[in-house]
Amino acid sequence: MQLKDRVAFVTGGGQGIGASVAKAYAREGAKVAVIDLTLDSAAQVAKEIADAGGEAMGVACDVADRDQVEMAAAQVNAAWGRIDILVNNAGITRTAMLHKMTAEQWQQVIGVHLTGAFNCLQAVVGGMIERKSGRIIFVTSTAGVLGTIGQINYSAAKAGILGMTKSTAKELARYNITANAIAPGAATPMTEVIRTDERFKDKYLDRIPLGRWAEPEEITPVFVFFASDASSYVTGQILAADGGMTIY
Repeated sequence: MQLKDRVAFVTGGGQGIGASVAKAYAREGAKVAVIDLTLDSAAQVAKEIADAGGEAMGVACDVADRDQVEMAAAQVNAAWGRIDILVNNAGITRTAMLHKMTAEQWQQVIGVHLTGAFNCLQAVVGGMIERKSGRIIFVTSTAGVLGTIGQINYSAAKAGILGMTKSTAKELARYNITANAIAPGAATPMTEVIRTDERFKDKYLDRIPLGRWAEPEEITPVFVFFASDASSYVTGQILAADGGMTIY
């Protein structure tokens, strides 16, 4: 087991890639805090992990709310004494063309993706620094690398994650803490419209050299790699698990 006795804090863990990552970490021996805006979703994933013989807890948390994040981290530390792995995966979309986007739509997306990732980072990094060990995994997107139409808020937030990843890696390397980012292909509930709407489906697929959609289970091994000792000399990197979409 690659993650035996480690504690993982997985945001957006109630569905999609986050749920798959939480379950994969549990299979590799980690204790997993499934963090999600909805307690029912987080608890359900935690139950599935426990039913399969793993150890997990579901925690309700709005990552955009600093107080909630700190309470969630405190709850995990109280139960298991540490947080070794942070996966900043929580996300939302608020789609609109830039000239129609409201200030609220902008702030909501920036708040969850960018401020939320920063909130979680600050909430867990103190313990990692003390132990001189840790794995931090950010989730970005092809939208943050290539841009997109109708989601300037999302693209800007995901591009910001790239800078956050690299800065985190540089600042924390002295403490033996690595920070990397993954840009997954369309494999989440947030991309359901792209994958099913006839207006977008074929156009999007044409941009993927492998010619098919990703499954969450195809993305999770990359998360396991970045959380494990196999990636001990890898930091500040952006890995696109996107079927070749960002080849350039």
